[in-house]
Amino acid sequence: MKIEKTDIAGVAVIIPEPFTDERGSFRRFFCRHELANLRPNLIIEQASHSLTQKKGCVRGMHFQHAPHAELKIITCVKGSVFDVAVDLREGSPTFLRWHGLCLSAENMKALVVPEGCAHGFQTLEENSELIYLATAPYNKEYEGTLRYDEPRVGIAWPEPISLISPKDAAQPCLLPSFKGLAL
Repeated sequence: MKIEKTDIAGVAVIIPEPFTDERGSFRRFFCRHELANLRPNLIIEQASHSLTQKKGCVRGMHFQHAPHAELKIITCVKGSVFDVAVDLREGSPTFLRWHGLCLSAENMKALVVPEGCAHGFQTLEENSELIYLATAPYNKEYEGTLRYDEPRVGIAWPEPISLISPKDAAQPCLLPSFKGLAL
């Protein structure tokens, strides 16, 4: 596997190097040893799966507040999505910048989203499925949401938005006084 860093510290793209033969293929999308340069002593605490049935649906932008902040590794195992990380870290030189890319079952890429960054995606195909690895278990009391259309961020979603949860749609915009998440 190859790991490509992005212009946002800690956000990276994992590009697999699958083994392919007449039976099909085999790939790794997580290897603690190979990710050590990006994040030493990486321990995965939780694995999750999501299925989004409708094309154009946006899920996000979600994160966990400290002390339950989590690093996530996301890969698409069916269909395709436009996957996004937004830097919310206080004092970061890339504060409120976003990085997006297509994750698909075909390209087999994964996105690493570090603590202090929000994560979300838009489905590019119906019935798209994602696998998430996280360094902390989900904790409802520490969940956070950045509005998917936050004007201070300006994510350029590639498709018209067909569906968003009432909870995500009801998130207020950031206050001008928001200086970021302390980790």
